[in-house]
Amino acid sequence: MTDTQTLTIAQQLGTRALSWLHTSYQGSYGTFADNSVINLSEPDDIYKPLCEVAMASSLVLRDGVAGPHDIHAARDLLTTAWGQLREGDMLYERQLRYVTITDPLETYAHFARLGHRHAALEELLESLSRLRAVHAVEIQGSRQLAVANARRIIGLSHRPDWAALAARTWLGALPEPWTVSWSTAYQVTHTVFHLTDWGARPQDLPEPMRDYLHDWLPVWLDIWLEIGEWDLVGELLIVDSCIGEPITGRSGWEALASVQRADGLVPRDNEPIEDDEELAIRAHEHTAVVAVVASTVALSRALGGADGADGADTADIAAA
Repeated sequence: MTDTQTLTIAQQLGTRALSWLHTSYQGSYGTFADNSVINLSEPDDIYKPLCEVAMASSLVLRDGVAGPHDIHAARDLLTTAWGQLREGDMLYERQLRYVTITDPLETYAHFARLGHRHAALEELLESLSRLRAVHAVEIQGSRQLAVANARRIIGLSHRPDWAALAARTWLGALPEPWTVSWSTAYQVTHTVFHLTDWGARPQDLPEPMRDYLHDWLPVWLDIWLEIGEWDLVGELLIVDSCIGEPITGRSGWEALASVQRADGLVPRDNEPIEDDEELAIRAHEHTAVVAVVASTVALSRALGGADGADGADTADIAAA
């Protein structure tokens, strides 16, 4: 069981990060121009950040362990994102134009789990899943898991071999732990996220992977704490909450909280933060998303999620 002080730090970190995101998206940032068309040559334009914010917001609402203010902010962000995506029409258009890409499916799952449905997109996704071309696309193992989990969330027809998908990932090979790199560490985190549906199904993580992470996750966390890769630190903390009983202790949470600004921004790394507000949002939005998810999953696992937590429980932690 995670101690109360660690949960307090986690909750405060997530609340401040969510508030910063909410404030950031109340301005012009996060808004598509009228009649805009998503450009594949600009993968980091507002489309991708908007989808990431929607994902974090959906998890806050799914897990039900946040206080009323955070719930309101998450619902507002999710509704705003759905509106900016033209209530799913933009995802439909993107998927129709580029039949083998997966981000419309992955993004839509986070809206669908909260009741924002788009019948035409679901029909299109079912149709495309029967194309040989779609299944022939060569994508990395953790992304294959993302697709399988998205289809599971939405309720689309699928019969994935989860064990085989897990085995094709970097983590599934149980590699020599000293060979981990920045990029493979991110693959590890996303393998765990999708196998466990962001912590909701910790039992679905294969036992050899769980044992391996129990041994090496604390070591890897120490490495990226030492060099100040705060975005990756946050992702590793999410993993810690997804695999069962957390094992990394308080140091990661304390470190993230110590670098968070008063306005809620969580820096991506140890580089100076941009003076320009919009540049700062673009550079550090993802780390705020990660902080919100890390806080949400940690609290959910400790409090039992929507079935075992309510506003009073969360308030008790904040007051501890």
